[in-house]
Amino acid sequence: MNVDSLTAIDIHTHAEEPCCGTRDDGYHEFQAGMAKYFKNPAGADGMLPTVRDTAAYFRERNIGCVIFPVDSERETGFRRYSNEEVATIAAENSDIMIPFASIDPAKGKAGAREARRLVREFGVRGFKFHPTMQGFYPNDRSAYVLYEAIQDEGAITLFHTGQTGVGAGMPGGMGMRLKYSNPLYLDDVAADFPDLKIILAHPSFPWQEEALSVATHKPNVYIDMSGWSPKYFPPILVKYANTLLKHKMLFGSDWPAITPDRWLSDFEKIEIRDEVRPLILKENARKLLSL
Repeated sequence: MNVDSLTAIDIHTHAEEPCCGTRDDGYHEFQAGMAKYFKNPAGADGMLPTVRDTAAYFRERNIGCVIFPVDSERETGFRRYSNEEVATIAAENSDIMIPFASIDPAKGKAGAREARRLVREFGVRGFKFHPTMQGFYPNDRSAYVLYEAIQDEGAITLFHTGQTGVGAGMPGGMGMRLKYSNPLYLDDVAADFPDLKIILAHPSFPWQEEALSVATHKPNVYIDMSGWSPKYFPPILVKYANTLLKHKMLFGSDWPAITPDRWLSDFEKIEIRDEVRPLILKENARKLLSL
């Protein structure tokens, strides 16, 4: 990857389409709900991009991307996209793509062994967690064996925070519980694992100030600005991005729910200082990922 030639690095893109044959029962409805929430055709049958499609899209725009699946098999019943397959395809497109993986913390020591193997054998650089989809509090001590393995291997963690489009508008919210994604729970994780790099994903509605507080207080905590069009960013997030947290804010789109084209177009129109824009779009990610 020639980072100098890239226009940006997107820290938050999804490998969505199942790898193991036909979609599981309920997956059509799940993706249709996501498409409605984000006002985006991605999610309809045949409309989700493959990992290779994603690589081609980002290469055309000269944007690097971090890509990952989400292991929510236990809570949703949907088979996870194979971590190994995502990492292998990312390696085939290493000029533009950086692999993260996902492991349900409920897998305990087996999950910790998988994390070590993925880093050592497949070049995985980080791990995505979605507390609401995975049904756990991030500071639950049962997850610590996995965090310890990730910290030991020098990898990064990325946690969904705040409200989610997953299950939005569906009966019972598809059983998703928003409480798990309060970013304040990650303050415990950041304190207990000071060498573990932690990214809080998304503007953390309705806990934006909690997220800013944790990122300001803990040196190992960052914020990615994915999942929302920048035109909807709360003023306090923009204020901190321009000042106290200008070296800890990261561009992320939430592809394919939100495209980089849409995000970047709206980002140009908000009041971010000229000297801060390149930090958010590329330089902070370059440093965090040691590129």
